[in-house]
Amino acid sequence: MAVIATTLAAAALVAFPPPQLSVGAEIRTDVGPVILSLDVGHAPVSTCNFLRYARAGQYRGARFFRTVVSATNANPHPIDVIQAETTAGSDDPGLGPIPLERTRDTGLNHLAGTISMARNGPDTATSSFFIVTEDTPALDFGGGRHPDGQGFAAFGQVVEGLDLVRTIQRRPAVDEQLVTPVAITDIVLRSPVPEICAAIFPEAE
Repeated sequence: MAVIATTLAAAALVAFPPPQLSVGAEIRTDVGPVILSLDVGHAPVSTCNFLRYARAGQYRGARFFRTVVSATNANPHPIDVIQAETTAGSDDPGLGPIPLERTRDTGLNHLAGTISMARNGPDTATSSFFIVTEDTPALDFGGGRHPDGQGFAAFGQVVEGLDLVRTIQRRPAVDEQLVTPVAITDIVLRSPVPEICAAIFPEAE
């Protein structure tokens, strides 16, 4: 709880970064690249968390392991996503949990191409993330995908490679697990790390 309290306090000090501030990143996979624009202006905690994992090389050797297709999803609130995990798995405690940045507060929605943080309860996200392939409001605050109704933390958008993401989503799977996971060779930053990240996660600097 101390980690969450400290992060919340740091985020409160920098609650209003310029909304246009974004960071470019490239997910390099064994089937091609996916280019992201990460919205540090509206979702600074989630974005800076993702950046610290990338800078630490903890997505090197990661993989897309899960696919969910709404047409075959038995959940009453179906979704279309692919999900990634580090080499330690989707429940990797990693660098510790972060506060949930609700879409109610960030103004970001789960549209086709959105990147978002996987989680269990609120304030439990660590390293696992997912990419939405179709507009999926069930993942937003007030949506029904998670029983608590708090939604998930959207923090950026695919700007190149959404077709590749959709191709991965259509790969053979058993119980939502890709038969052949897609390797992430690395995630490389295409922009400098914003100063706000040092205030939120000073230990990463």
